[in-house]
Amino acid sequence: MIRPLHAALAATMISLLAGAAPRSQPDVQAVAREIAAPATAPTVWESGLFPLPLAASWNTGCWPGGFGPDWQMEQIAAGHRLLPWFQTPDIAPADWIGNAKLAYYEKAMRRCAELRLPITLITTQWESRLTLEPKYFNLPADENPNFVSASGKVEKMVCPFGPVEPWRQAGRDWTTSTMMRRVQAMYPDPPRVIFLSNNEHPKLTWIKAETSPRYLAKYGKGRDDDFKRKAFADGWIERYRALQAGMRAGLAAATQPAGDNWAKAAIFIGYDAFGPPHFGRWGGWMEYWLGNAGRIDPSPAMWDGGSPSYYTHNWNPISDHTAYSPQIESMNWPFMLDDAGKANPKFWWEVSAWDGNSPEEKNDKRKTYVAEGVPATPARYGGFIQYGMWLLRPRVVREFRGHMDTVAKNGAYFEPIMAAVDRVHADATLREFWQKGKLAPNRTAKHPYQDRIPDEFKGRDRWFLLTTSLEPPRPWKLDTKIPVFALALSLGEPGTRRWLVYAHAPIGEQKGVRITLPEFGEITVDVPVAGGFWVVDEKTKETEAVK
Repeated sequence: MIRPLHAALAATMISLLAGAAPRSQPDVQAVAREIAAPATAPTVWESGLFPLPLAASWNTGCWPGGFGPDWQMEQIAAGHRLLPWFQTPDIAPADWIGNAKLAYYEKAMRRCAELRLPITLITTQWESRLTLEPKYFNLPADENPNFVSASGKVEKMVCPFGPVEPWRQAGRDWTTSTMMRRVQAMYPDPPRVIFLSNNEHPKLTWIKAETSPRYLAKYGKGRDDDFKRKAFADGWIERYRALQAGMRAGLAAATQPAGDNWAKAAIFIGYDAFGPPHFGRWGGWMEYWLGNAGRIDPSPAMWDGGSPSYYTHNWNPISDHTAYSPQIESMNWPFMLDDAGKANPKFWWEVSAWDGNSPEEKNDKRKTYVAEGVPATPARYGGFIQYGMWLLRPRVVREFRGHMDTVAKNGAYFEPIMAAVDRVHADATLREFWQKGKLAPNRTAKHPYQDRIPDEFKGRDRWFLLTTSLEPPRPWKLDTKIPVFALALSLGEPGTRRWLVYAHAPIGEQKGVRITLPEFGEITVDVPVAGGFWVVDEKTKETEAVK
């Protein structure tokens, strides 16, 4: 039997899904508290509770019409739970202050200070200065932090075996500029400051270990792949932590008490600083992996947090409706998250999302979907986003958009993210399952990516897609279409459990879908493109739709 749950909230939920303000007259101070509380809460590994989610973007609004700070303040005033983000202040000579750039910060940063909001500062990769700045790149070979070949040529990529001190100094460069000092003065006591690196600077890779004279001098030839990966990972850990230590020291050097406050509030996270979603997808996946025996990924030792990509890239065949999809790939992450929490219980976990929209390119993902006969829509994107949210329960869903993108072009696609986040905050049932629910593995099947799985990881749960009546026959290929993606979380003990089921149908609504819950049995529901939630009572056998 299916009946509505929380009918009184129906109108509110409809407005949320439409991206409208969740309150007619929001209490902005209350909204600010609802943002600050999860942004400063302990991690799930520290408290046992997943912090409630927040929404954010990579687009900092430096280009006119973008998702900039003033626009963000308007959304927060409308009741949306956004974690504010700004472009990191430029590194510039001590006497340089750009009035236009000062105006970019001033109003919104001071409003953040009034509301006691946490903030994020986003920029390119911090270590890029080591390659792009002559004072580092032109250092003698034995003092150079970049890769130095056997012929003595300095190449444009950083090296995990070079001197560490330049990394520390480069970090200080980022946090000792005049504009950074101005920003610190505008908001001298933030509860949390997230420094977010794009983390895509060229690096020497472990598969080229024996082209490095420094590596050979330290370890010699003939080491196995596991050894090389560990040697590289250890080298990166030391250098990236030195870079971050330099940034923290630069913050602390500001006028007190702002200096100490910022140094204490700062955490440093990296894009894609997490284990590989492609784990097991093809035979060569290990070439793009930095794990080793006993360590699935070095990121928790290397960073304070990670923002891995839940992307339907435009440059490859990944999609939102096949076995080669972010929904399937990111099922590799829950067990890696367990290990990350053990290695670093304070690890900040968020997810970056993108729909592959690049309208100037022929391979724009929206054009691809049109060619397939099922156009992309904000509702479809919202269903896809919510699947990743409930599979991974990140602290932030941070959407990628290019720096020249605008709210006019893609605001309609950011609205489902805000709605999905607001919905968790607004509904008591969803809040409880988000914070306390246990993700249900489906052990009747295996993850389709099974190539060269190391023995120590073979027993870990990696499959959470629930079996449905529309499931395609196995074995699956990467382009196998999956009409319905469903997952479940549980609360309580066997026999008296409640289950929260989420399902979405990316290529068209599916009627009368039978979904099998592990250790329970089937429920039958209509699955919309935008996604739907159902609560199942194990004792009464009732299924209730969350409206």
